[in-house]
Formats: sequence, structure tokens, C-alpha cells
Amino acid sequence: MTNTFAIIGGSEAYNLLMSDKLKGERIGPIETPFGASQAIFKIERSNNNSFLFLSRHGEKGYSRTAPYVNYRANIYALKEQGVKQIVSWSGPGAINKKYKIGQYVVVDDLIDETKQREYTFYKNKGIGFIRQSPVFCPGLRQCISVTLKSLKFNYEDHGTYVCTQGPRLETPAEIKKYMSFGSDLVGMTLIPEVFLAKELEMCYASICYVTNYAEGVVDSEYRPGELFEGLSSDKDRKAVKDSVNNFPIVIDLLASAINKHNLNCKCQLSMERYRKEGTIGDDWHEWVAK
Repeated sequence: MTNTFAIIGGSEAYNLLMSDKLKGERIGPIETPFGASQAIFKIERSNNNSFLFLSRHGEKGYSRTAPYVNYRANIYALKEQGVKQIVSWSGPGAINKKYKIGQYVVVDDLIDETKQREYTFYKNKGIGFIRQSPVFCPGLRQCISVTLKSLKFNYEDHGTYVCTQGPRLETPAEIKKYMSFGSDLVGMTLIPEVFLAKELEMCYASICYVTNYAEGVVDSEYRPGELFEGLSSDKDRKAVKDSVNNFPIVIDLLASAINKHNLNCKCQLSMERYRKEGTIGDDWHEWVAK
């Protein structure tokens, strides 16, 4: 059976893979024209729900930081496996103090502050001018919001995520700049994933969970040897751990909702004008051939 739904797991995803919470068949890394993807797993859940799972930062630990993730290989590999919908997760810091540590946020807009990432399949080609509003798939976002609401989890259904290059954290002045842009959250991973998914006509949305307050938003003592050198307190880490541990519950219900609604939407027509022009054919492999 083709798996049309996939999860891209963020920080701590590897811990769920190594526990009993997300056990499944290891398909393994997929070789692509852009290199090997991270390992893909097929997860079988209740009510005959199944989905693919890819841990963005590594299979057994945090082995690759955000700037060096092979985003093109990961998205290509999921497309090759028949995936049509991707839900990712990401653990950003909060710029807007209305968001609470551990809270889920279904983000709806992005600001790109990355540098030199490979964020298109259409390098040196004459295609890929794709509108970015809405940034994230509305149908998937609605499924996520309905799922979080039904579980009575604390969440916000709007937020602007500024994506920085990393792996270093941001300076206080940078956070002030992003605040002036209207940013609510700051992280390092959603770009270029969302853009690449659109280029291959895949639906993409993200569930964020707030891990800390960004530099300068609240007073934080510098504490060497601790996570983020003190930006994250023991209480914060407990709230974040609880949010991550709830992901299998969220994914279970979400997979059922997505399979039920069978999301056929405009995301899967993002390259339609190029087809109509005769610039591309129906085989997506030929669009991205190097």
C-alpha cells in the first residue's frame, strides 16, 4: 500500500524512534540525485493507519544540525515513496511572549533569514516561480488544528516563524530585528523544506512546540554546560519533554484525519502552469533531473 502521509520529526525525534512509542519497519536511507536521505521508517498504528517517518537530524541522535540537513534528498525520497502530505515538527524559540513554553503552534507564515542553503530542485532551470501564499497547506493546517483541539492540548493556530541559518543561536539585536518584522518564533529548519515540497506538488504544514524564549525576550543567566547555556530552565525542559512525548498521540489522530479527508488540494497543482505550457511533462523525475 502506498503511504501518502509522512512525518518529518525534529529535535528529539530519534528518542521516539529508539523507544516503544514509534516502532516500525526501517526502510532505510534512500539514494537520490541529491545524495542519500535520512533513514525512513514505516510506522503501523491503530485502525490500520500507517505513515512514513523521517528524523530530520539523525536516526540515533542529533547528528546533523539544521544548516547541513540534506533537505532536497529528504523531500525527494519521500516523494519517491508516494508521499503527498508532509507534516513536520520543529522546536523554535518564542519571540512573542504570548506563546508559552511547551505550547504547540500551527504556524502560517515564514521569514527567510537563511544563507546559502540549497532550497530549490530547479537550479539553473527556467521553472519554479511558485506563489507562496498560503505558505503552508490550508487543509493540513486545519487537520492539525482540529486534532490538537480534540485532544485538548494548548495550542495557537497562527504564528510567523523566522528561519535563521544556525547552528549558532541569535544575538539579542537580531531578535529585536525579527521582532520588528512581526515574527513570533525563531527556528532553523522549516526552510527550505516547505518550498521544496511545493516544488514537487506536496502538501506541507508544521507543528511547532516552543522550547524557550529567544535571546533578550526574558532575562536569562548564562549557565555554561546547560542546554542553550541557560536559555532553557529545568521547568522549560520538562514542558518541552511532555510536548514531544505527546507527539505519537497527535500523529495517530492526525493520520486518521488525513486518511479520512484524503486531502486533494491546490498544493498538488503548484506546477500546473508549466504543464499547461508544455514546459514539463507528467513525470516529476524529469522536472528535477540534474
